[in-house]
Amino acid sequence: MPEPEEHAEAPRAGRCAIVGRPNVGKSTLLNALLGQKLVIATPRPGTTRSCVLGVYASDDPPTQIAFVDTPGLERPKGALGRVLIDSAKQGLVDCDAVVFVTEAPKASAPAEVNEKDATVLQALEVSNAPVILAINKVDRLKAKERLFAFIEAYQKKRPFDAVVPISATRGTNLEALLSEIRERLPEGLLYDADFLTDRPERFFVSELIREAAMLNTRQEIPYGIACELDSYGEENGLLRIEGTLIVEKQSHKAIVIGSQGEAIKKISTEARQQIEAFLQRKVYLRLWVKAVPGWTRDPIKARQLAIKEGEA
Repeated sequence: MPEPEEHAEAPRAGRCAIVGRPNVGKSTLLNALLGQKLVIATPRPGTTRSCVLGVYASDDPPTQIAFVDTPGLERPKGALGRVLIDSAKQGLVDCDAVVFVTEAPKASAPAEVNEKDATVLQALEVSNAPVILAINKVDRLKAKERLFAFIEAYQKKRPFDAVVPISATRGTNLEALLSEIRERLPEGLLYDADFLTDRPERFFVSELIREAAMLNTRQEIPYGIACELDSYGEENGLLRIEGTLIVEKQSHKAIVIGSQGEAIKKISTEARQQIEAFLQRKVYLRLWVKAVPGWTRDPIKARQLAIKEGEA
């Protein structure tokens, strides 16, 4: 008697938004799921300003998940904050699933819903997609039993379709998270096998420059940094890039440039190294710094610069 044939799983594909308050590890999670650095990540709030699509693909079982990395959801601060909130909410449109990222409670923190997380959960009401709770940074949680009380508090606030404790930096439980997402996607495939993102190369170059600038500045300066690419093209077999870092104050401009230009040299070097690693080619990079006073508080300037960064 012949053995019954094994039925292969049907291919599944769809869009999945990654949402959460600032600095819970959303961008780090996306990079970990994709197995490569696609989006920038820093400890500074407001790092992610545009929704970025990154496609995870697997043949076993056939899966395509178009992850949408969104800006941190919080009560908006100024004109730029409102632009970021609008961008994050736009990322929820037409999604088949949502991963809501929070972080495991610290030792002294009560097992209750974070006030900023409550704001995010309220924003999720615009979407009818299933929501998966991903509790990040569980590697730092020594008393694992506290996790159960934490999950219970969040489930009371909103019943989640699934809960997955993870560590984006260590790769803990990422396969389980992918499996939970896959189960909630429609059948069929959406993209060519080698499709990774819908953003142009220039966008990621601009983001890597901004990342280097944010990592090398402190206090309120990183939030007020934007990057514009002035020129981008081949010259004698070398990719030549010239760009301008925009800051909010003349005093910030002096800090970003540094004594005898040392600070901007360091930013340029680190950005160039990251760009070369991303593009796998040699790059010439030259940067200038310009002050546009109060641009993050000006609705028109904030939207113009955010759009320019998004398009690069």
